[in-house]
Amino acid sequence: MKKTLFLAALLLAAAAARAQDKPVLNSAPPGLPPPAAPVPEVAPQPGTPARPPAPELPSNRDARQAGATSGGIGKKLFLYTNLGLGYRGYDDYSQFSVSLAPAIGYRLTERVAVGPGISYAYNNYSFGNNGPSLNTSSVGVKVFGQVQVVDQFFAHAEYEVTRAELLEIDNRGFLTGGKVQRRAETPLAGVGYRNQLGERMAADVLFLYNFASPRSTIYTNPVVRFCFLFNLGR
Repeated sequence: MKKTLFLAALLLAAAAARAQDKPVLNSAPPGLPPPAAPVPEVAPQPGTPARPPAPELPSNRDARQAGATSGGIGKKLFLYTNLGLGYRGYDDYSQFSVSLAPAIGYRLTERVAVGPGISYAYNNYSFGNNGPSLNTSSVGVKVFGQVQVVDQFFAHAEYEVTRAELLEIDNRGFLTGGKVQRRAETPLAGVGYRNQLGERMAADVLFLYNFASPRSTIYTNPVVRFCFLFNLGR
């Protein structure tokens, strides 16, 4: 009886040892790899330089501001030149005028600009087919201002003081056939359209109204001007 119990104990011990030697099966669902063991963090060695942080990408607003200061509308100073043309005629009388008026502009904001300038005007007066013809030349100074209204359209106003050559008129209001020099003050206002030709250059067309009296002015209504704008500086 004792031998039988001893043999049974040996068989149970051998069975338990074989069960421990069997490999452990993967309990994860079929098709999925077993979970990876966590990777321990490695502390930096003393004296190793720290890795710099990744640079931040500029926002759209920063890009627009950088573009504004690098050129185009961000330029503060600009050269503003214009060529003006005008014509007025009735009965046997006609007046043709040409003017040149370069100016230096300064942008107070992206929409508002002001500046001083000088002007030169040439006028030709004709009186009928067989009548006399007179030419006059005038020189003056001016200040101008512009305000961008919407898109490429803007409002333009200027005030000009000119040492003008005008036709002489007698006390009855008739022309004497001579010329006289007189100080002429000319307020002009109207609208313009700007065509951007590049980062540094633009072309404008202006339609202005002359608010001065026709007898004491060198410009005819409407005053049409063709202007070129050049940004100054880098």
